[in-house]
Amino acid sequence: MQTITKVHKVAAFTAGEQGGNPAGVMIRAALPDEPAMQRIAAEMGYSETVFAAPHEDGWRVRYFSPDGEVPFCGHATIALGAVLAQQNGDGIFPLTTNHARVTVEGRALGDGAHAALQSPETSSAPAAPALVQEALALFGYRLADLDDRIPPAVANGGALHLILALKTRDKLRAMRYELAIGRELMRRHGFATISLVYAETPQRFHARNAFASGGVYEDPATGAAAAALAGYLRDLDWPHGGAIDIIQGEDMGAPCHLQVQIGEQPGSSIRVSGRARMIND
Repeated sequence: MQTITKVHKVAAFTAGEQGGNPAGVMIRAALPDEPAMQRIAAEMGYSETVFAAPHEDGWRVRYFSPDGEVPFCGHATIALGAVLAQQNGDGIFPLTTNHARVTVEGRALGDGAHAALQSPETSSAPAAPALVQEALALFGYRLADLDDRIPPAVANGGALHLILALKTRDKLRAMRYELAIGRELMRRHGFATISLVYAETPQRFHARNAFASGGVYEDPATGAAAAALAGYLRDLDWPHGGAIDIIQGEDMGAPCHLQVQIGEQPGSSIRVSGRARMIND
């Protein structure tokens, strides 16, 4: 396995050759110490930077936002899979996070790659009414704005997310909130993001993810939230047909496309895949 010391810049979950969510990727013989990883992530300024080092049969990985460590990040994992495929050839790469063993599959494609992650196990539970009211107040929504087919839930696919499904695309487009208030709410409840979604069809979703917990207003593409949403839809017996597409980042001018495959076994890993391209300085 080759190791590198530079921080690669990769746009994950691109829509063709456009858009994508930028992530930093640093691969070294050993992980830097925690303060150094935090400093590098803050200097990068991306929503997440992933650090990886050879470990047993794969790689030890940690994820940092500008404001702190996060347990799992889907788009940074896709970015890592792209770099590993470019550096080591196509393959499936085992990853050890702080809390789970997962994999990312990478296939190099010119100056980029196609990558697919297998999430940690998923879980979901109904969101408490008081929490729902607090979240609605944060965004200026009302209960009547919610899609009652997909009740508010707290879901996990490697990180914890609050999921609020909206009735219309216009309400999703209108997402606004105060960063400091959102950060306090998310950190108090342990949420990585608050995931706002709109079901255009049973298999096609639009999403926006507030990431104030990491010091970022909004993430253009959120693979961990996609896994959490998919696990929740499975628990809900939603007619997903085994797969959904998630369109994200359009309202930010950074279109992203996440492809999500949903197995039948409750709680089992979710496969989230997409394109990635290297960002050249």
